[in-house]
Amino acid sequence: MNVHLRSVVIIKVEVVENLTVTRNRLLDEISGLSFEQLNNKPDEDTWSIAQVCHHLYLSESVFTQAIIYGLTKSNAKKAEPKPVQLAVDRTHKAKAPDMVVPSKDPLEFKKITELLNQSRNLFLEFYNQLEDKSILKEKSTKHPLFGYTPLDQWIELIYLHEERHIQQIKEIKSMI
Repeated sequence: MNVHLRSVVIIKVEVVENLTVTRNRLLDEISGLSFEQLNNKPDEDTWSIAQVCHHLYLSESVFTQAIIYGLTKSNAKKAEPKPVQLAVDRTHKAKAPDMVVPSKDPLEFKKITELLNQSRNLFLEFYNQLEDKSILKEKSTKHPLFGYTPLDQWIELIYLHEERHIQQIKEIKSMI
């Protein structure tokens, strides 16, 4: 196995592993919560746990679309790596773009898991079909907070963003 191929295989395993670990942590945080606990808003300015999960579903769907768009755009340029690890830092507040603002409708646990599985399966279907994953470092698309960001970092942002919101869910649980 040549060095380039080995790094692509390692990257793929690491990405899928990080996505799986983070998603399992999320599901552990919300499993066993009642309908009321999932949909309780501690105050008018705070999302409920169900809304946070709906936001994660919407975000992962949009991230997948953005990555696909960046790959198919003929003039997609290479961008410098961004400090995407900052996405986990909850001391820096960010306003969610309208397209990923969750619904105010209450959600059952079963519906939340269906939505999260749907967005994850959509991403993995795309990702697993991508033969040359090294292209993800060569192309970029514009992220609302980081500007033009390499597509491989958009993938990192899926689980980093989820990690951020796991922390938020823990905060919400302590308030309800």
